[in-house]
Amino acid sequence: MGGANVFLSKSDAAYAEIRERILSGELPPGSVLAQYDLAESLHMSITPLREALRRLKGEGLVELDVHRDARVAPLHAKEARELLEIRLSLDPTGAELAARRRTRADLEAMRGAVGRLLPVTREWGEEALVAHREFHRAVYVASHNERLIELLDGIWDKSDRYRRMGLQLPPGEEPRMRDHREHHTMVEMIGDGDADGVAALMRDHIRLSLTAAAIQALEEPRESARA
Repeated sequence: MGGANVFLSKSDAAYAEIRERILSGELPPGSVLAQYDLAESLHMSITPLREALRRLKGEGLVELDVHRDARVAPLHAKEARELLEIRLSLDPTGAELAARRRTRADLEAMRGAVGRLLPVTREWGEEALVAHREFHRAVYVASHNERLIELLDGIWDKSDRYRRMGLQLPPGEEPRMRDHREHHTMVEMIGDGDADGVAALMRDHIRLSLTAAAIQALEEPRESARA
């Protein structure tokens, strides 16, 4: 567990560490969480670990069965679609408010983040995903709406597993390069105060995102079964 975070309890520490491993893909969907082995690896007893797993179950990231080890929750098209629908509402709102409220410091943060962007393709992998997240967060932080920022942080966290799945799909280079170019356009629009324009662009941007690609892939087996 890196960083300088100070946790109130071992349960908090276990929750944060396991959650990060799940969201990053280190613990893949459907994988077994052998509780005693996991507790040993985290240098703690089984009790705080089980408390952490119950919290993660409440977030839909872990499945618990009294007769078996815990498992990382599998990916579901329904959840991915619900997350995408929420983002289609909240992200454009964040971009619109950013265009109206951004400060000079906000613009500097966005320009710095856009300068670190890489095309979100399998070639660039995790590095591109981290930079992509940093850019979008710089945009909605510029909304200066604390509740919106909190909501979007949570939605982006839960979307990460689907985003990583989408990264492994073969959509071709053009959609990802278009996505890359749109980030630069967003910064220009926000700098110009074009609230309506950047909200519309953000909505189209999300509609063709990696999560959308993951939804299509998750729904394909179901559609094939009906045929």
